[in-house]
Amino acid sequence: MKIAFVGKGGSGKTTLSSLFVRHLAATGAPVVAIDADINQHLGAALGLDEGESATLPALGDHLPLIKEHLRGTNPRITSAETMIKTTPPGEGSRLLRVREGNPVYDACAREVELDGGAVRLMVTGPFTDADLGVACYHSKTGAVELFLNHLVDGPEEYVVVDMTAGSDSFASGLFTRFDMTFLVAEPTRKGVSVHRQYREYARDFGVVLRVVGNKVQGRDDVDFLRAETGDDLLVTVGHSDWVRAMEKGRPPRFEILEDANRRALRTLQVAADATYELRDWHRYTRQMVHFHLKNATAWGNERTGADLAAQIDPGFVLGEDVTAPA
Repeated sequence: MKIAFVGKGGSGKTTLSSLFVRHLAATGAPVVAIDADINQHLGAALGLDEGESATLPALGDHLPLIKEHLRGTNPRITSAETMIKTTPPGEGSRLLRVREGNPVYDACAREVELDGGAVRLMVTGPFTDADLGVACYHSKTGAVELFLNHLVDGPEEYVVVDMTAGSDSFASGLFTRFDMTFLVAEPTRKGVSVHRQYREYARDFGVVLRVVGNKVQGRDDVDFLRAETGDDLLVTVGHSDWVRAMEKGRPPRFEILEDANRRALRTLQVAADATYELRDWHRYTRQMVHFHLKNATAWGNERTGADLAAQIDPGFVLGEDVTAPA
């Protein structure tokens, strides 16, 4: 299952996404965790120190390798240089699986040991001084979009993405790449403002959206979130001594996380798992094509010097039954 955590800056989405990753790992499930936020804090939330986090390989730094691997023997993609972030797979493309080993994981993923299990962690990389004034952060998250476009995942397999804050992900098609989007919202007017933006866009693209109320202190906070987000509100989370210790760099054993918060994480997993029955690979593929054509017309054709519409394989539908070259 492909799962996104979104929310305004400071809402706690990175903390909650890291708790969810820890919960999944503790169940023994295979997990790929991706930090797609400009502020690159997921590694620290999963227990890495500053030195370890700084040495994580950035997806954006390995785009040539990623593109060359993914294009495989697809005759519609003449070179890695003509691939852009929205390029969809077709006959001959190499696809990615959660459980496998491949050159993309070898170059871009690191195994992080957690209580009771381990996860693969991938990061987009931070916004650097060299990017200031000349680069858009979506050029970095584009590697995540390309990765998800070529990913075939099954039930009880998880890719958890900590997204960039606010509604920035709507500047690309990345927001349509998930089975479930958890929007983390505080019980404040600013906290729920992102929900209104996400709900409007999500409705048009069939995105499944549920709200996780965070920093909830009492019934009044719950009532506020319910009034503002309606049936989208799935669960609420309050103060956690475990999280406070984790934020100090001294996380206790995960098994002693408060019972209420453990129940909340199980609720998230049940909700995410339920979306498997809603999967529509034809729609998923059509959305890839839709955003690829938009990007090709807006900037891709000019930048690559190619007609990127020709990369679309009209008979190809991504799905669990698709095989790809080795």
